[in-house]
Amino acid sequence: MTRLERLLPVLGALSGTTLRILRAKSRPESSDGPAVLQPIPTTTDAWLEVRGGGERAPVELAAIVGAVMEAEQETTLVAAELSGRYEEIDLIYTISEILGHTIRLDEAANRILREVSAVVRARRATLLVHDARAHVLRLVASRGVELGEIEPIEVDDPKSIAARVFREMRIISYDPTEPRAQKPPNPIERAYRGLAFLSVPVVYASPGRVPTPIGVINLTDRTGEDAFTAGDRKLVAAIANQIGAAIENARLVEQDLSQQRVRRELELAHDLQLKLLPSPAVVASKGDVAARCRPAESVGGDFYNLLSLHGDRVGMMIGDVSSHGFGAALIMALAMAASGIHAETAESPLEALRRLETSLAEELEETEMFLTLCYAVADPAQGTLTYANAGHPHAFLVSTDTGAITRLEATRPPLGLGGGGEERVLPFQRGKAILCLFTDGLADAPGPNGERFGEQRVLSHLVNLRSRPARHILEAVFTDIAAFTGGAPANDDRTLVLLKV
Repeated sequence: MTRLERLLPVLGALSGTTLRILRAKSRPESSDGPAVLQPIPTTTDAWLEVRGGGERAPVELAAIVGAVMEAEQETTLVAAELSGRYEEIDLIYTISEILGHTIRLDEAANRILREVSAVVRARRATLLVHDARAHVLRLVASRGVELGEIEPIEVDDPKSIAARVFREMRIISYDPTEPRAQKPPNPIERAYRGLAFLSVPVVYASPGRVPTPIGVINLTDRTGEDAFTAGDRKLVAAIANQIGAAIENARLVEQDLSQQRVRRELELAHDLQLKLLPSPAVVASKGDVAARCRPAESVGGDFYNLLSLHGDRVGMMIGDVSSHGFGAALIMALAMAASGIHAETAESPLEALRRLETSLAEELEETEMFLTLCYAVADPAQGTLTYANAGHPHAFLVSTDTGAITRLEATRPPLGLGGGGEERVLPFQRGKAILCLFTDGLADAPGPNGERFGEQRVLSHLVNLRSRPARHILEAVFTDIAAFTGGAPANDDRTLVLLKV
């Protein structure tokens, strides 16, 4: 029994009347004797039959009954709206739960589309995400559509509704039940099967920044009435905002994971590169050697090689690729592998450089890099140092008797910039000299005020400590450069090799 049905007997008893509600478009006829028929306000096609009471009783009673009927109608409408909204509220809560418990977008996208399309009763749904590199919209999730059915959509495609929605960042929909609705051109261009469709931009707006479009949700082929309501549009737009934030978060997570992978790979590459460099123990039986290479990045383009040659001869090589990072590291690894072979088999340092250049010619040309390199062979038995210098600027002999410094001048262009050249021979008696080779990462290391560390700082350590073991000299140089730069990260690879026989 409704509230009105319970109210009528009470009103009749209080007013001394008998009341009944009749439904009719025009004034009905009373079949039970004389009665007053009063139209009920706020309603249509409803009359209040009043038997007994005064002259004003019908009007006043009809007003009371009308107010009660209006309240009941509003209650029914509110209940119906709440019932419909409950499904939408539950959907938003469900999607929040999905996005809150998943990191990867592809894990959540299909579930989201399934929930959304069920609520708005769309049999087909797609979620496209912007690929900034290719400048296209790519399908990442679908319902009622195979992933292979829809090719990536060019963002500038003039025929695509989804591309237009993305560009203009506004909802585009078509309702065939609305007589005045204009059908957008080419709405079936992307395999829509129904008449009505709803296309909503997925937008991300970080605090204080302009909203950015990052994708599109498309819905079509409704079950039941082929039309999307204003409520459907509002609901999907609200969900699209949630998805926009989720896509951005997923991208940030993916970027962070990618950076972590790159860091791990760089660490592995760094370890591998350092393992390619020979230990001073290789020639420890023939001389006092110290060597250190510190790449500016995880991997670099500096390298050195130490070779125990026939008899008492010791080969020492240093190289500097005209860059650093992965490209330079590749050239460095190739040079390391080839230099040992050519140094062992070539009759002279100059011939070793020529063969090495031939081995690296293709890679140097493709990468547009060049390689400065100095290769010296010390022969204590003959008292000579034979060297070929391919444009490497920092190669010196330091006399242990007087501290005099001799620069090993370039004898040919850097590898990759031309051939030819010559080799030279200098005196190198046992216990009388130190061979010092280093790269410009040491000389060019900047101090706090921008000044360079310079060659002379390196050479001064050799002169002042020339009677000390090679290891002590090397440690002094690297300690000084760390203090000079304030421990700031190196902007170029730093390599130093010392030989005393």
